[in-house]
Amino acid sequence: MWLNPEEVLLKNALKLWVTERSNDFFLLQRRRGHGEPTGRITGLLVGALDSVLDSNARVTPFRILLQIPGSQTSWVIASGVAIEEVNRHWDWLLHNLLHSLSVFENKEDVASFVKGKVKGLIAEEVRGRQAAQEDDPAKFREALLKFELHFGLPSSEKLVTYYSCCCWKGRVPRQGFLYLSINHLSFYSFLLGKEVKFVIPWAEVTRLERVSTGLMTDAIRVSTRLRQREFSMFLNLDEAFGVIGQLADIALRRLLDSEGLELDRVLQQPARITKRILEEQALREYVLALFRLPRAEKLHEVASCSVWTPHARCHTAGTLYTTDSYLCFSSREEGHCVLLLPLSEILSIEKAESTSLLPNPVIVSVRTKKAFQLIELQDRDELVENLNSRLRALQWKQSMFRSRKDGKRSMSNPTPYYTFYYDTSYSDEEEIEEQVLRNTVNSEALMTAFHHNQPGSNSNKSVEQMKEQLWEEHFSEFGRGVHMFRTEKTQRLVAMGIPESLRGELWMTLSDTSSELESHRGYYAGLVQMAMGQSSLATDEIERDLHRSLPDHPAFQNPTGIAALRRVLTAYAHRNPKIGYCQSMNILASVLLLYAKEEEAFWLLVAVCERMLPDYFNRRVIGAQVDQSVFEELITERLPELADRVPDLSTLSSVSLSWFLTLFLSVLPFHSAVCVVDCFFFHGIRAIFQLGLAVLEANAEELSSSTDDGQALMILTGFLDQVGGEQLSGVPSSSPAASDSSSDADILAVRHTNITDLINESYEKFGDLTVRQIERLRCGHRIRVLQAHEDNAKENALRVVTSEISISPEVLADIYDLFKTEHFISLYWGDRSSAAAAEAAAWHYSGAGRSYLERLYRLDRPQFKSLYGLLVPWPAGSNQHADTLANRTFTLLDQECNNLVTFREFAGWLDILYCGELNEKIRLLYRLHIPPALTESEDDPSLMKSPLLSTSRPLYVNLPSDAEGEVKDYQEQLKQMLQDLAKEKERDVEKPLPLMNQREFIQFCKTLYGMFHSDPEESDLFQAIATVTSLVLQIGEVGHRAAGSVPGAGGQMEGNHAGSEGSADDEWTVSYAQILASLLTEQALVNFFETPLDLSAKIAEAKEKQYHQRAGLLTLQQGTR
Repeated sequence: MWLNPEEVLLKNALKLWVTERSNDFFLLQRRRGHGEPTGRITGLLVGALDSVLDSNARVTPFRILLQIPGSQTSWVIASGVAIEEVNRHWDWLLHNLLHSLSVFENKEDVASFVKGKVKGLIAEEVRGRQAAQEDDPAKFREALLKFELHFGLPSSEKLVTYYSCCCWKGRVPRQGFLYLSINHLSFYSFLLGKEVKFVIPWAEVTRLERVSTGLMTDAIRVSTRLRQREFSMFLNLDEAFGVIGQLADIALRRLLDSEGLELDRVLQQPARITKRILEEQALREYVLALFRLPRAEKLHEVASCSVWTPHARCHTAGTLYTTDSYLCFSSREEGHCVLLLPLSEILSIEKAESTSLLPNPVIVSVRTKKAFQLIELQDRDELVENLNSRLRALQWKQSMFRSRKDGKRSMSNPTPYYTFYYDTSYSDEEEIEEQVLRNTVNSEALMTAFHHNQPGSNSNKSVEQMKEQLWEEHFSEFGRGVHMFRTEKTQRLVAMGIPESLRGELWMTLSDTSSELESHRGYYAGLVQMAMGQSSLATDEIERDLHRSLPDHPAFQNPTGIAALRRVLTAYAHRNPKIGYCQSMNILASVLLLYAKEEEAFWLLVAVCERMLPDYFNRRVIGAQVDQSVFEELITERLPELADRVPDLSTLSSVSLSWFLTLFLSVLPFHSAVCVVDCFFFHGIRAIFQLGLAVLEANAEELSSSTDDGQALMILTGFLDQVGGEQLSGVPSSSPAASDSSSDADILAVRHTNITDLINESYEKFGDLTVRQIERLRCGHRIRVLQAHEDNAKENALRVVTSEISISPEVLADIYDLFKTEHFISLYWGDRSSAAAAEAAAWHYSGAGRSYLERLYRLDRPQFKSLYGLLVPWPAGSNQHADTLANRTFTLLDQECNNLVTFREFAGWLDILYCGELNEKIRLLYRLHIPPALTESEDDPSLMKSPLLSTSRPLYVNLPSDAEGEVKDYQEQLKQMLQDLAKEKERDVEKPLPLMNQREFIQFCKTLYGMFHSDPEESDLFQAIATVTSLVLQIGEVGHRAAGSVPGAGGQMEGNHAGSEGSADDEWTVSYAQILASLLTEQALVNFFETPLDLSAKIAEAKEKQYHQRAGLLTLQQGTR
């Protein structure tokens, strides 16, 4: 294969290669030892050397070198495993290049020519491979060439797909092509001699909509912060809208919230994204949401089939989905019949004899001695083979785990770790007993221990017994365990409320947490041992919230319940530090502990946080906010009359935030809220959406007549407080008022609503809401939520800076956009390491627990230099000197010495250049020519190098606060932050500048000369700076002589070092004040520095150039690696 030309210093180092063919410019070489008799000692040595190298370092046995006659340097341009492959490349070089190389007079040009040709071949191969993955490779190749030609983006900007469409400008359509790449939406049109083209980064998209107008039957509206674009097409509108939504969603999750939102591993590598992968990913997301599977599951096969359903005595048609660890079946009508089979529960998958009545049957046998029959499977043989392969791999893994576990058990103490301990008394315990309680894992649900504290009436007991009987009948008909058929009858039973005795079991079954627990035996106990006793921000927050979790329930008025809750929350925070602990998790965990064993409650919490409510419990609660936005749109669609009467629906969606975060546990009476949790484990988040809509519809009239947000809140709170049902034994109400008998007046004032009736009503009226619809809405609304967070981050950044500078807020906002775009460009086209570093730098943390504070964009040196070249108001002469000044400026602005520049520092620098007084500009130029901005080597401005030091200049060393490696808790870090703020105020006080020596002054003059190029008054300015230079040199010489004749009187006006001696006392120096006074004597220079500069025009020009300039720099950097 062709390779990016890589330099080789020695053509035949250590005699590791043998030349097979050669000419004046190319060598074909074979690795010594490859293809030779095994007895040769050199071959054995080279073979041994290659074998000990890791797989990444091993070399292919054949290669082609480019050599320049008379030069010791060569370049590897091709390699191969087989001689045939390399011979094809050799023949191509002979027939297409060799004759052309003889015409070059300068042999150095030969290398550039050949390397350019090889890079072109590589690009063509990549383009060909990408095109081959498409349905019509020839057309896609043509579209890819046009895309590269029209927009000039780097080759790493991968085209995903394209569509023929019209872009509307008012009522005027422009026919052209819409190109969708991994980072941008691009449009090109050339019609009647007029060219129209534009590029919209996905990071700027704020809203995606399907719209209809009089002229356009249906169109896609793409909104940014500045304008809207509308695209219509005759074909593939649904497909195009889906792909646009996916690409925007993926880009924003990757660019704006990589720290919080989960993104599939394939999508984290943009170069691998294709249209086919997007389609597969959309289907995978739907399957994971429909069956609420672990996020790491990979979808393998999708096949239409029919499953024998004994309860219906017929075959039910639907779709079979297979993943890494599951077989999933869903009927054609979503939710009508669902079957989930974990591979860990399957014993065998076998083909049966095909008949006319049972075509292509497959029998799946499970551990409970039951079998499931699937028929009408296309490609049955391949499907069964793949499933059996995964099944064998899983069974082998389980057997290895069991044998390892048995070995450990034989060596360990036979006493079981799990013991059940509780104490219903409230007397003080000794400290050692308290320690035992904190670390002892309960083996029973808390409700079994505290059941007797709240005796129920006989009627409630009879209701429980009736429900238990109904469920037993259901189990006998539909099966029991995770592979139970889930049908509409199951839904009706769940809506009635699961009986207490079965609630924990069914929660485990419906969420398939039992499989997770079975495959991770001992995991929770190990987590508890590791996590308990550790202190962090998460554990402190957990301790603070422990006694706020169901405080009215006796289980959490007792040390046993509190200790169990502490263990579950702390273990989860230790398992998933990315989430750690979030408010409302304590309420969920408390309810789970009441009905499930402690280890089961832990895995149920894992399922809720990581599968059923994805992205809900990250640092910015993005998932919950997205669902609030989805809920708002559902109100508009499903309750149009209410939406028309309530002008601001955000009030209703904000009131409902706690409904989603706590699954109604914080707003409904306890026994009613637990029924909602039952429905949540059966239907997922869809149940919460449906119930929320039903609650709003039940109160639509009162809400329509409400006058303010407070009244609407009171209406909903009053309604939810009186939602009840059959009072179950052992379950107290969440509030004392709800458990007491209400007065007649209260009963008349508020009508009683049964929770089962409310749930059934939500199913009847809003049951057509599907998982597919919810996922589609989430995709669009996630874009809006993330962009709202970006707007808040921008407002915060501008608010901090605005009061410190003179630049207008509007211009400052444009500077921020340039600053942010520079960060994104590195993520678009930089290499993976620089992109990862740039994204990591965009998050600002504080505290020992690294609690999230804000998104704060910062630029590294290459990013800053790019913006420097776009925004600096004066030319710097040669390109080399401009690069030197950019490096010095970056070093000067990098106040924290972390090789990053913040927006605040960047804006302050621009403020001096464009709005500062003359003395401020000269002071900045002066500082750029003394340490620390001036380094020993201008070619390598590394912060690791020491700056030029002078004994006549004081040395300030800022050591990091944690240099001694001490670990501080967050309270100590808070004190440190206050001290840093005090130091920041001291730093703001203007300090005297060190003196400038002769070498530094010459650099200063060179910069001034470069600034005056192309200025209308260029000749006058050159004459003025020559006069000033002579004057300053004379001043320095006088001071130098005076210092030599009178010891200690060196005229060290600013920053003189008291202990200087030797040659340093005789050093030629001038001060900032002397240079400023000399510049003020020349009116031409004063006019130059006081002339107003148009920052807005410079920003507008920078916006036009930023993409292509930065793209060129990145391409150049990648080519030199």
